[in-house]
Amino acid sequence: MSGKEIMFTPVKLGSIELKNRLVMAPLTRMRAVAGDVPNPLAKIYYAQRASSGLIITEATQISALGMGYPATPGIYSPEQTAAWQEIVEAVHAKQGAIVAQLWHVGRISHSSLHPEQGLPVAPSAIAPAGQTYGADWKLHDYETPRAMTDDDIARLLKEYELAAKNAKAAGFDGVEIHAANGYLLDQFLQDGTNQRTDQYGGSIENRIRLLSEVIETVSGVFPSDCIGVRLSPYGTFNDMSDSDPVALFGSIINRLNACNLAYVHMIEPRSTSAGGNDQVNQGAPITSEMFRKAYKGKFISAGGYDQAMGEQVLEDGLADAVAYGRLYISNPDLAERFQKNAALNPYNRATFYGGAEVGYTDYPSL
Repeated sequence: MSGKEIMFTPVKLGSIELKNRLVMAPLTRMRAVAGDVPNPLAKIYYAQRASSGLIITEATQISALGMGYPATPGIYSPEQTAAWQEIVEAVHAKQGAIVAQLWHVGRISHSSLHPEQGLPVAPSAIAPAGQTYGADWKLHDYETPRAMTDDDIARLLKEYELAAKNAKAAGFDGVEIHAANGYLLDQFLQDGTNQRTDQYGGSIENRIRLLSEVIETVSGVFPSDCIGVRLSPYGTFNDMSDSDPVALFGSIINRLNACNLAYVHMIEPRSTSAGGNDQVNQGAPITSEMFRKAYKGKFISAGGYDQAMGEQVLEDGLADAVAYGRLYISNPDLAERFQKNAALNPYNRATFYGGAEVGYTDYPSL
């Protein structure tokens, strides 16, 4: 079967049924309204893209302290949950599948975004290099985060449990645990950010512990085969590094093999999502080639794919589905366009973040 034929065959990721192998990647759009509630336009935005095999929502914070940018939505309040329920119903009405991406940014934040909670938290009190957007939508230097205590970690697990319960109440088909791109769970995994000496730091086994506990906690709400995990081996985005990424991510895959997950979703480091811009990192390893064989379950690959590259990775058996980001922003009917080899709408980077319908719900379909 050709890659194009494979792209349009159904696949089951755990117990989540996909009508094709195109996945809408999680895309932060920073359009939430007061109370970190999803924008009413989000119902239109996601429903427009329901011809994809699976929609992974924009990263959605599990608590006020988990927020890292202005106007990102949460899933920890009744109002947020009610808005997500409307979105899920709109996607399901078009026979789409949708999972919620559960997110805590850790140190990639600013106290102005959560003044009542104070400083951002992280495994260790190490500030990232660079600047970030505060509640005023202006750039500020990163603050040095507060190292999390055992009580903080226990609270975090409760927050993941609540977020998963809210996702279930909203009717999502599953959840994706965001453990990539330099956010909190990734900060625990990599030794450039985790310099703890307790049971959550030091050895690889200890650094994987929190991710394992989060999976276990969320599995108490959703069956494990409705849960995905997103990882970004070799990603340097958000000032990340590890002294031995092959050993680390090999061990993580080994651990995830025992979890009976819906899927593992890996970001290729060559791309923007791992590095924050449109430049292709030519020297980066190809993680689907390195880790696909090691993972026994279903595998989603993301990162700078065009149609031909996506078809090729499916044909080569290096992924079961391919996630598209920027192309889904500007092409709500990307699946139909790929199927017909139709021209694609160009995206407008200036409208990616913030704003209303322009660059959000106004891209034309065929």
